[in-house]
Amino acid sequence: QVQLVESGGGLVQAGGSLRLSCAASGRTFSGYVMGWFRQAPGKEREFVAAVRWTTGTPYYADSVKGRFAISRDNAKNMLYLQMNSLKPEDTAVYYCAAVRTLGAVRFGAQEYDYWGQGTQVTVSS
Repeated sequence: QVQLVESGGGLVQAGGSLRLSCAASGRTFSGYVMGWFRQAPGKEREFVAAVRWTTGTPYYADSVKGRFAISRDNAKNMLYLQMNSLKPEDTAVYYCAAVRTLGAVRFGAQEYDYWGQGTQVTVSS
């Protein structure tokens, strides 16, 4: 059974940085796409970034391009999200997610099969 556990959230001032981590276990993730989503109060869960586990090819939402970087460590089964130049509008609960697909990368939350419990990121102005 796939398990995803996020860590690294916290409170940071605008312009600061945080690094989120997601420990993945339960199977090998070859053929999977791993993603980060976020959900702010009163809003729908939205795509932030994704990476093909096998190739490392990244994908980003326009709102985070140039500020966030997604990466993975295949040997450790770890997924990361480096967040720089944080803005108050980045405040949300951030979730790690996974889906097995060899086709197009998935950008909709409903298309992912496995989820972590989430970690809170709060950016103060």
